[in-house]
Amino acid sequence: MLASELWFVVPGDPGQNTGGYRYVRRLVAALNQVGTEARIKGLAGRFPQPDQAAEKAMDEFLASLPEGTRVVLDGLAMGAMPEVLQRHRSRLQLMALVHHPLADETGLSEAQQAWFQQAETLALAQVGRVFTTSTYTAARVEQAYAVPASRIVTAQPAVDDVFFEINRTWPDEGEARQTRLLCVGHLSARKAQCQLVEALHSLADLPWQCTLVGAQDRDPDYAGRVNTAIAEAGLAERIQLVGELDGPGIARAYGNADLFVFPSLYEGYGMVIDEALAGGLPVLSSDGGALALTARKPGACTYPAGSVSELADQLRALLTKPSVLSLLTQQAMASRHGIRRWSDTARDFLEGMECSEHDDPARFSEHWLITRERADHAARSQMLTDTLGQWLTGRHREAPVAGASASPRPLQCVDIGTGRGSNPAYLIPRLPEPQCWTLVEPDNGLLQAAMSRVKALDVTAESLCVELTANNLDEVLPTEVDLVTASALIDLVSDNWLAAFSVAIARRRSAVLVVLSYSGHFDLIPPHPSDRVVRELVNRHQHGDKGSGAALGPEATGVLERQLQAAGFHVQLANSTWHLGESGNDTALIDLLMTGWAKAAIEQDAGAANVIEQWLQDRRAQLAAQALTVTVAHLDLLALPGAQDR
Repeated sequence: MLASELWFVVPGDPGQNTGGYRYVRRLVAALNQVGTEARIKGLAGRFPQPDQAAEKAMDEFLASLPEGTRVVLDGLAMGAMPEVLQRHRSRLQLMALVHHPLADETGLSEAQQAWFQQAETLALAQVGRVFTTSTYTAARVEQAYAVPASRIVTAQPAVDDVFFEINRTWPDEGEARQTRLLCVGHLSARKAQCQLVEALHSLADLPWQCTLVGAQDRDPDYAGRVNTAIAEAGLAERIQLVGELDGPGIARAYGNADLFVFPSLYEGYGMVIDEALAGGLPVLSSDGGALALTARKPGACTYPAGSVSELADQLRALLTKPSVLSLLTQQAMASRHGIRRWSDTARDFLEGMECSEHDDPARFSEHWLITRERADHAARSQMLTDTLGQWLTGRHREAPVAGASASPRPLQCVDIGTGRGSNPAYLIPRLPEPQCWTLVEPDNGLLQAAMSRVKALDVTAESLCVELTANNLDEVLPTEVDLVTASALIDLVSDNWLAAFSVAIARRRSAVLVVLSYSGHFDLIPPHPSDRVVRELVNRHQHGDKGSGAALGPEATGVLERQLQAAGFHVQLANSTWHLGESGNDTALIDLLMTGWAKAAIEQDAGAANVIEQWLQDRRAQLAAQALTVTVAHLDLLALPGAQDR
């Protein structure tokens, strides 16, 4: 396999005839037409709540890909297996394709909805770009699944050329004949065909025929209910179930119909609406999910999702007023010229993928951590490290077990958000021996790199691959611990997260060393007229949601200081400022910093983009000429419990 390939991963058979699978197939074909080598992989196993076979299939396929391969994971395939994605996110360019969130599926219990939402939130945190098929889904993913808007790209579905080739005439107002209704969608509770049957039962006095197109084997129980409902309503002669149809067959079905009816309770987009309109077929659709937006086109009208009475009323109006249906048909014929082609979707997708690797948090983080480590170690407060070492030396040690050596028990140290292990790598040679470390990090690739570094320093260590939250902090952190430490972390977390952290520390009465927290100021010499604007926008960006709620940013160290003092800790602060550019070793770090600052500033004020981009261009020219120095202010915090806790 070539790393240049673009893989789309879907559950089961990629040839399934649903909107989501058709989207992937048509998009892949369109991408190949413009020269992008795109392929589809179907996975064995049960989805969306994966069984062992599904997890194994995903794990083995991702492991088989060369480093750097671009992989687009369908939400149905990846939404509930974050642990598998963690193992591969550092070496592959993982992206997600979300048609609609798993928890939004109809018929789930509250417990199932909560489980899917938690799993998919964690899974989406493991990928870079998140592609959605509608602006509705994009908003859901941002608001309910903690995905920043900067990582979301919408690539709306399109329509096959065959639908645009349908020739249609609308019936004359005086023409008396049965109105031919069409509904397309696999038979399932979410598609709500039973509601359509119920509505049509109340319209049995009117002249109509209805064709239901869609697979009956996806949800056999519901398909049975539809058949039973048709029989009990006495409509077997008027409602025809024809199963799945291929592309030309569906196009013929659209061409033979007078009105498309879509009772679905929820859709992430609703491709069939555009297919109908592309064929000049008027639409009556529910407004469930994204359908309220998808059907907001001439030739389509909506009713409240789930309301059988509203569906029946609007159908009656269209069936008894030929002039209204004729006008709606004319509007649908006019709408077809504005319906998207798959080349449009491919263009949106490629533009979304043209982002720098640095927009992928998994791939960016390791490069960033490696680049900043030298500056981090140089800036740290030696005074606080020495004070911590002295306190730990005097810390009460357990008496040795009878008959054992008299060596003291190992210090129990925990590093949270360890990344590549830079923080323990700095501290291990500077603290009393022996030591035992617990490394906590949600990125498994980074965590394994950290474990290798720490073990090479001849200390024992164990790993915890978990995302710490305000809800699990106290549970995850070891109960017996001498030191809890973190680097470049607390300015990214929320007030709730930091409060939970302080409570957990107070319960353990351990030492706390939190270093290299951004404190709100950076300077570039020589000055530039736009420095102040960039700095203010960057500091505003610091308060954005980084995964646990609105971040504390530069205020974090002061907040933690007050919380721990209130818990009876003695707290000391020290500056740990980066001084960059005084040698030729900082060029890469300065460039990364300025690029990140510019991006963050533009996200806060797109209207200032030209000014900020000019600032970045000027600063890069100075950097290339070795005529630029940069300082970035950080704070280190050491908190020690009272003397009675030693």
